[in-house]
Amino acid sequence: MTKNPQGRGERTPERRARVQSAEMGMSILKSLSRLGGGASLTTVSADVCESTAKVHRYMASLIQEGLVAQDSATQHYYLGQEALQIGLAALRRCDPIRLGEASLLRLREELQVTCFLAVMGNKGPTVLRMEEPGLSVTVNFRVGAVLPLLWSATGRVFLSYLDDVEVLAQADEELAAADKALRVLLAGKNPIAQLRKDVLAAGCAAIEDVMLRGISAVGAPVFDHTGRICASLTALGTSGGFDPAPGNKIAARVTEEARAISLLLGYSG
Repeated sequence: MTKNPQGRGERTPERRARVQSAEMGMSILKSLSRLGGGASLTTVSADVCESTAKVHRYMASLIQEGLVAQDSATQHYYLGQEALQIGLAALRRCDPIRLGEASLLRLREELQVTCFLAVMGNKGPTVLRMEEPGLSVTVNFRVGAVLPLLWSATGRVFLSYLDDVEVLAQADEELAAADKALRVLLAGKNPIAQLRKDVLAAGCAAIEDVMLRGISAVGAPVFDHTGRICASLTALGTSGGFDPAPGNKIAARVTEEARAISLLLGYSG
């Protein structure tokens, strides 16, 4: 049997020890993150199911590398400057459109529907990425289109999850300019407030034959690491063959994929 002079692929005791040491260090860093960024030695030890003596030794090494720091007053450990720089580097890559590409492709292939991601622009919800199946639904908007707040599923998502004075004012303007056929689609003495309440309760916004005759759509919010909505994931199809009702298959999958994108952006709510 020929020996490997480079030691490639060999799990020597020394190599195993290094791997286990790295895993332990990462476990402690993840524990501090789960615990809100800082905690006592006892709390961290309990969280990683290791002795305080062992965790203390690793804390010393992590402090030396700048990944952990210690509060001299409370003796609590917290994530250090180097850990902060790692987090900031990750955040700079947190683009909901880029990270949402896989979700768009999954929805397109699984449900055979048109789907897109939109963000809130200065003129309203703006479509930035769109995927269409082989037999696409004919719609009169494309990437770059600005959608209404009240009459699109995408707009209703932003209206409901953005607590913004300007957004609410824009919705009031849309309601005032709407004809009777659209107005009757909204219920209650305060229709905008009722609409927001309904969307928040359902976790998504669904419309049928509202913005476009014969077209139904469902949209769900995408959140960033602060818990603020940063995008909307929407699927649409022809009414009759597309049931957008909350709780049904399409709404459930859109909501699930929106949540998956949110997790990639650092959202943990």
